[in-house]
Amino acid sequence: MTGSNMQTCPVCGVKILVGLVGGDRVLFSAGPPGTRARLYARVCRYVDKPGCINKDGGTQPAQASDYYKPDIPKSP
Repeated sequence: MTGSNMQTCPVCGVKILVGLVGGDRVLFSAGPPGTRARLYARVCRYVDKPGCINKDGGTQPAQASDYYKPDIPKSP
C-alpha cells in the first residue's frame, strides 16, 4: 500500500484508502471494501451534512449494484 493515505469521514466515520492503483477503496463497517461511488449511492447522497468527504461520489461511475436493495422475502 505504498503511496496510499487513509481518510476518515467526520460525518459517517467511514475510512477511505486514497491513492491506490485502480482507485480509492472504501472500508465499510460490514462487508467487502467498495468504491466511493458505492458509498455515495448508499450513504452520502442521503446525508447532506457539512464535512462529508465524498459529496460527489469520486471519479468512478456508480453501477446498478452500488445501490442498496433490501431483501424481499419470498411468498410461500
